[in-house]
Amino acid sequence: MLYNLRTLFALTLTLTLTLTPLHSKAKRPKFVGNPVFSGWYADPEGAVFGKHYWIYPTYSVAFHLQLHMDAFSSCDLSNWQKHERILSTDGITWLKSALWAPSIVEKDGKYYLFFGANNIQSNDQLGGIGVAVADSPAGPFKDAIGRPLIDKIVNNAQPIDQHVFRDDDGQYYMYYGGWGHCNVVKLSPDLLSVGQFDDGSTFKEVTPEGYVEGPFMLKRKGRYYFMWSEGAFTGPDYRVAYAVSDNPLGPFKREAIILQQDSTVGTGAGHHSVIKGKGKDEYYIVYHRHPLGSKDGNSRETCIDKLLFAPDGKILPVKMTTRGVKRRKL
Repeated sequence: MLYNLRTLFALTLTLTLTLTPLHSKAKRPKFVGNPVFSGWYADPEGAVFGKHYWIYPTYSVAFHLQLHMDAFSSCDLSNWQKHERILSTDGITWLKSALWAPSIVEKDGKYYLFFGANNIQSNDQLGGIGVAVADSPAGPFKDAIGRPLIDKIVNNAQPIDQHVFRDDDGQYYMYYGGWGHCNVVKLSPDLLSVGQFDDGSTFKEVTPEGYVEGPFMLKRKGRYYFMWSEGAFTGPDYRVAYAVSDNPLGPFKREAIILQQDSTVGTGAGHHSVIKGKGKDEYYIVYHRHPLGSKDGNSRETCIDKLLFAPDGKILPVKMTTRGVKRRKL
C-alpha cells in the first residue's frame, strides 16, 4: 500500500509539473503609461542617442531650489533609468539660483547641454544661457566656458528657454526667449560661442503671434515647424502652438494650438519637445502637465504622447492620455 501511495504521488506530481509552467511570466503592459517616471519634473527635452531615448527635464521645485538636473534614459520608452545630478552648482561657478529648461545635442562624440540660470531681470545681473559639456549623455556635465553664453536681454527677450536645432546642412541654431519675445542665433562650429548671420547681425527676432516662451524647432519633409508655449506655466491654461516656414529664420505664420489642458486628464500642458521615433514618420511629443486637482504650480509631471500629422502637413491636435504610447525600441 505504501508503495502504491508513493507511486500515485509521483504520478500526480509529474502530471502537475507537465500541465503547469514553472515560471509563468506576467504579461507586460502594451502602453507605457503617463507620467513616464515619478517625481515633479518639467520642461522635458527629449533626445535619441544610440539605442536609447533620453529625457532631460527641469527639477520642478521653487526657483531658488532648482540647483541641479537629473536625466532619464530608456531603451523602450517604458523603463526609465534615472541619472542623478548630471549638472549642478558643482559644475557652474556662476549659478546662484534657478537652473532650468535644458537643451542637448551631440557633436563629434561630445554632449553639449544648454541651460538657463539665475533668471536675470536686467542686464546688470549675472546669468542667462550657459553651456556645459560631457563625454557621455549621462554626464557629469561641466560648464564649458565659465560664464553665460548669452547674458544680455536683446530684443526684449529674456535669455531663457533655449532650444538648439541642427539643420540638414550642419548649421546649429539656438532659439530662445521669454517675456513674449523669441530670438534666434547661429552657433559657432564648436558650439561654444555665437556667430553672425550673412548680414552681419548676431540676433534675429523671430517672434510669432501668441509666443510666450519654450521654443522648439522640428524639420519635417523640408519644412520648419516652429513650436512654443503660451499662457502661464504655473496655471491650467498653459498650452503649445505652432507655425510653419520654409526657412529656419521664418517668417513664422501661426497655425494653431496643438496641446492644451483636458479636464479628464490634466491641466497646464506645455513646454514640450519632440522625439523622432524608429519609423519613417514616427514622432512623440514630450511635455509636462499638472495632475488633476493640483494647486501647486510646480507640481508638474513628464508625459509622452503621439505627435501626428495630417496629409496636408499640418500638426493634428495632440490627444493627452494616461496610457501614454506603445512600448517601442529603437
